[in-house]
Parts: sequence; structure tokens; C-alpha cells
Amino acid sequence: MNPRQPNILWIVTTQWRASATGYAGDVNARTPWLDALAAESVNYTQAVTPHPFGPFARAAMLTGVLSPENGVRDYFDPLPVTARTVAHEMKDLGYTTAFFGKWHLGKRDPGAPLVGEIQAKTMVPPEARGGFEFWEGFEGGFLLNDPWLHGTREAEPVQVKGYQSDVIAGRAARWRSERENGRWEMGDGRSGNTFCVVSLEAPHPPYDAPAAGVKAMDPAGIKLPANVPLGGEVEARARRELAGYYAHIEATDRAIGALLGGVTSDTVVVFTSVHGDMHGAHGLFRKGWPHEESVRVPLLIRAPGVVARRDEAAVSLVDLARMSLGCAGGVGAVPDRPWLGNGGSETRPTSAKISMPSVVALPHQGDRVWRGVRTKMRKLVLNADGSPWLFFDLETDPLEMENLAADPARSGEIEELGRLV
Repeated sequence: MNPRQPNILWIVTTQWRASATGYAGDVNARTPWLDALAAESVNYTQAVTPHPFGPFARAAMLTGVLSPENGVRDYFDPLPVTARTVAHEMKDLGYTTAFFGKWHLGKRDPGAPLVGEIQAKTMVPPEARGGFEFWEGFEGGFLLNDPWLHGTREAEPVQVKGYQSDVIAGRAARWRSERENGRWEMGDGRSGNTFCVVSLEAPHPPYDAPAAGVKAMDPAGIKLPANVPLGGEVEARARRELAGYYAHIEATDRAIGALLGGVTSDTVVVFTSVHGDMHGAHGLFRKGWPHEESVRVPLLIRAPGVVARRDEAAVSLVDLARMSLGCAGGVGAVPDRPWLGNGGSETRPTSAKISMPSVVALPHQGDRVWRGVRTKMRKLVLNADGSPWLFFDLETDPLEMENLAADPARSGEIEELGRLV
């Protein structure tokens, strides 16, 4: 092992919005393991997904290139087999690379049901696995229990009993232990540093699926933010779904805790999610929307020698590949984007781009193509034709209750931010 290069572990969840943790102040969320990780990490409090929908965000995160420039424009577009990902780059630096869990970037049948065994058993051939040397996962299917897995060790899908987060985290933990202790060889005699991605589907719907023995909350006891309309079906549905959502958050937090129990202190640990969920905010559900509940994501990074802190840099998931490569290469800072540092004078980005390159024709999702930019203080979202759709003063209106896009007094700010989109 190169002592200058740390092992790197990404833990990537799905639909886990930034606010839904104990350390972020959500009284509904029971996340003791992530709370402990946050106390040792850089907590990027302004982190966003570049695209609040799974395949687009995953492609951007792995390639460091925004969609659709990375080849993924439509929900059913596979990641091109020619795409160069962080796994290719890490291998070039001497790392052994591995991926476990949900892929959602393979070739899928648009006519097949999205939920169930057909998608869960869809094969991802070796050449379509993003350059990862070891790969064990599933394309989709949203089976939060008893997942089907295939890959390097399983030529055909096999069903593994158990809660999906427990299964995936457990198998990744065993691989890391075997590899890092020299008991697993990739066939070329290499031993040493690992780059491992653990991709979990929870807390994605179906929210009423069993959550490894964690009992769903009483819907009536859930504390809702003020931007969820009360007194009707929106409130009732939000409470009903959030009851299961928080159960899966607690169960997955526990699985993450078990995974982290075997991780040494010289490992860089990243925790995030590919997007959030509206859960009734502004009367909306699911993702694809430009609102905070959809685009804001948790991002914790624990690294050797880096002081834990809250950091307000405008980091996006599209930056993770470059940030990790900077660490692996012993680079103190990545040009135009922050690495970790200790809160010093390195360049601090103040804005991050967000967009949806296409409309995903599924119920309750975002209804238009849009692009925008977010800072700590402001958010501007443009329609496909470039006209302003949304403009929020996040400093005074963090719940985005007042759209200022048509306010003449804000035209100068809108024009200035529009240059960054």
C-alpha cells in the first residue's frame, strides 16, 4: 500500500434529502451513526445534486461531467461504454476499484415495469460497468428487501435474503476486509489501496416496504415543514409516506454504521445521496424539481488529518470524482473546486449549477426541462427557453415560499445570476 494514498469509500444513497438527518436538525430522523460520522467530517451544508434524478446524477457523479454532456440525456439512456469514470482514473493511480449495489446506468427496457424482478435481474455486462474491476450489484427494480445480485462473482442474478442496505453494506465490508488484508487478488498480483463505491437504494420508495424491523413512525406525530400544505390529501400523503421514509432512514443508518465499524481511520469516507424527495413541499412529490427538498443532498467527507467542520462551499456531486482524485494523488487542492483542506484560503466556489436535461414521464416527477444556479443566498431557475421560472431569496426565505422571478426590483440580480447558468 502506498502510505501517501488513503483508501477511499463512497457511500451513496437514493432520495435522502439534506435535511433528513439528526445532525441536520430533523426531529423525525433517527441517525445516530451518521450523526457520529458528521462529528468527525467536513459537513458540506450547501451541497447539491447537479441533476435531481437518479441516472443523470449518477452519470455526473461518476464521470465528473454534467448530463447530457456525459451521454445521459434521457432516463433510459445507459452510460456510454466509452465514458471515462473515476474508476478508470483511480485504477491508473494504482487503486483496486469496486462497486456494490444499485447501478441504474445500464441498458433497460422502457416497457418493463420499473418495480420488480424484471429490472432487478437486468444484466449489466462487464463492459458497461463503468470501469470498475470488481462489480456486484443490480440495475434497478426498487426491491428494498431480498435483492438480486450479479457481477464479478455471479454470472447470473442470484437472490440474497435480507434488507437490501444490510446485504449490500455487508458484502462490501467483507470485500474491503479481504482486499485490504491481502486475501483477495484481482488477478494481476496487485495489493494495496482500494476505491470502493457502496450504492444503496434506500430510502427510495416503496416507503411501505419492511425496513429491517424498524417500525414506521406514527404519521400523526411527524413534524412537517411550513411549506407542506395542511388539511388535505397532500398532508395526508406526506405523513403516510414519511412514516415509512424515516423507518428506512433509520434502518439504513444502522447498516452504514455496521459498514463503518470495519473502516480504518486512514480511509477517506464520503456519505451522500443522488437526490432528495419533495414529500409534499409546495404540494409536490418525488424529484426532478428544482426546489431545495429535491436538489439539496447530504455530503459528509471524513479524511485523515482534516479537521471536522461545517463548510458552506457550493459543492456539487459532479465535483466528487475530482475531489477524490485530488486526495488519491496527494494534491492539496483541485483547480476551481475545493478539496478538504482545513478551512484555509483555498478557492471557495460560491455557486453550483443544477438542471434537468429532459422530462421523465413518470407520475409526480418534475414537469419540464430547466436549468439553474444556486448560491447560499439565492437560487435562479430558467425554463428551457431561457426565461425565468423561479427566483428565491434563500437568505430570507429558506422554504422558498415566495417566487420573486417576476419582481422588477430583482431584475438586476436575476440578470447577474443568469450569466452563471
